[in-house]
Amino acid sequence: MTILDEIIEVKKDEVKKLRKDCKLSFFEDSEFFDQKTLDFSGAVSKSGKLSIIAEVKKASPSKGIIREDFHHLKTADIYMNNGADAISVLTDRNFFKGNISFLKDIAKIKSIPLLRKEFIIDEFQIYEAKANGADAILLIAEILSANQIKELSLCAKELDLSVLLELHSAEEIDKISFKINNIIGINNRDLKTFNVDLRTTEKLGEMIPKEVVLVSESGIGKKDDLDFLKETRTNAILVGEHLMKQKNIGDALKQLREWC
Repeated sequence: MTILDEIIEVKKDEVKKLRKDCKLSFFEDSEFFDQKTLDFSGAVSKSGKLSIIAEVKKASPSKGIIREDFHHLKTADIYMNNGADAISVLTDRNFFKGNISFLKDIAKIKSIPLLRKEFIIDEFQIYEAKANGADAILLIAEILSANQIKELSLCAKELDLSVLLELHSAEEIDKISFKINNIIGINNRDLKTFNVDLRTTEKLGEMIPKEVVLVSESGIGKKDDLDFLKETRTNAILVGEHLMKQKNIGDALKQLREWC
């Protein structure tokens, strides 16, 4: 069993508990549910530069704890004041040491769109994202069928949430209707082996319609990485580990901004 398989088994149990403990009306009564969301698509498709989605990330299955002195609100505030275009908030507890409360706390002070970074397999997780202040959600094509991608994407759109649909292989493109999913993330990290190759963005980007917004994810941190991605049709980058392991996160983000 791969780490991804383990994660999905845990998610199935989490969804069962979520459905048992909460009705949809519980989410609909939250303080954020009726608030208009911020424009995630516009934030990650600015002309003339690569947009930055900066990630609030304490740990990962492959690297363990990335930042010991982790403060989600402090990190989000640094991101908002140093040029991030959007913020990704990891909410998985077991494997990434995240929490849905991180999203809710940051939503109370947000000035840029928030992406819920999670392994979403059920509509209740989407309602939960909306109720806790998300402006967008991540869907991962590798763990979903074509029908699930469509249904979960439409559910998100009904709640005024944007969808970042993540791909890693050419085979997953056949699952997608680009009329529904027009923001595509290309994960340079293989979720089964955790190997990283930026050429994944270059290769898959050529197979995706030019009107689709393209986000390159994982393995980005050096100027050479940005120079390479600027030669592809990438619109935005998602960066977590590189920023979270820096002594001065703000300065690292400013430098990344200059490279973009």
